[in-house]
Amino acid sequence: MADEDILYLTELLGQKVYDLKGRLIGPLEDAAIVPLIDPIRVDRYLIRAGPGLLSIRYDQIQSVTLNGIHLKDERLTPYHSDEYMLRMTRDLLDQQIIDAQGRKVVRVNDVTFKKECEGSSEVLHILEVDIGLRSIIRRLLRGVVSPAVVRALQRRIPPNSIAWEFCNVLEADPARRVRLNLSNKLLENMHPADLADIVEDLGHADREAIFNAIDSESAAEILTEVAPEFQARILEALQAEKAADILEEMEPSEAADLLNELEEDKSEEILDEMQPDEKEDVEELREFRDNTAGGLMDTGFLGLPENATVADAISALKTHEESLESLHSVFLVDSGSHLRCAVPLAKLFFAAGETPLCELASHPLLCVSSDERHDRVAEIFDKYNLLALPVVDDHQRLVGVITVDDVVALLRQE
Repeated sequence: MADEDILYLTELLGQKVYDLKGRLIGPLEDAAIVPLIDPIRVDRYLIRAGPGLLSIRYDQIQSVTLNGIHLKDERLTPYHSDEYMLRMTRDLLDQQIIDAQGRKVVRVNDVTFKKECEGSSEVLHILEVDIGLRSIIRRLLRGVVSPAVVRALQRRIPPNSIAWEFCNVLEADPARRVRLNLSNKLLENMHPADLADIVEDLGHADREAIFNAIDSESAAEILTEVAPEFQARILEALQAEKAADILEEMEPSEAADLLNELEEDKSEEILDEMQPDEKEDVEELREFRDNTAGGLMDTGFLGLPENATVADAISALKTHEESLESLHSVFLVDSGSHLRCAVPLAKLFFAAGETPLCELASHPLLCVSSDERHDRVAEIFDKYNLLALPVVDDHQRLVGVITVDDVVALLRQE
């Protein structure tokens, strides 16, 4: 790519804009794209003229060079704030964005454009954002030495930039995000653990922006991975309806723990927005103390009658597809919901359909009381290398299950 086809935002700002007769109109103050029209083409140039700004369309530009910007059309209109515009200086320069490819938060120091011909006009397309030393030097030396000298100096420095297609612009206002046609796909395609690291590096407003921008399922996965000291603050900042949608996608025990960290008024406000079934599960778990097995367990277990067969279990599993990732065992209970035995899921795949499940049960049967201490639960998982541990009440009725994931999360918090 020829060097003359590349222009930088810091080089363009302040460039003089001339009319058809070569008369000075004013300096360039900003440039903007309109993503709904074209996601990469600079659509508007904003020129300082006295106390106000003039707006020039891309197709009114004859040429854009380091010696000035020349127009081919003199129809100048006053600039009025346009929520559909993403302005380079106001909305991008010095702002934090997410590098979806590098999975990190970066600050924009400059923007690189590629100059191309479109009909009789020269247009600029956003190529990348610059975050490295090159862009810092361009800004420090801007107006001190000529752009040609700056370009000669920067050739000795390796570039550090992000292709525009991998940039996720943060916008706190959900309505404006829609108007700017900013996609959430880059965020939703990232691993929740990577996004959690990014969220922790952001400011309060940008964290809220991310959770408002993505779907509730993705938001729940991220919130689970975020450090505990951030979780409650994030949830408190969201509208109750959005917060409820996110909690409904989480394990009931995690949702209950989070609600217990909030002010009572905020917790009740969120609970009122939850679906009745999810609300009931969470409210039941909130009754248990946080440092007990009851506060750690989930109620999403699969309990079957004690005379059930392998075929019965397979049939039941097909109706619980959304829970398969967290299921490790099938539990057999009597007519009074008393726990009788536990059957590892792996054993189902090697047994005939008519085989009674009780014949595949693990021995001895391990379980804990709902008021058992956290540290004791962790010791049992470690001693017996468990994937899941049933929890019973004072009458030996099955009330929940603790998984190894719950224990790992507990140990991370400690």
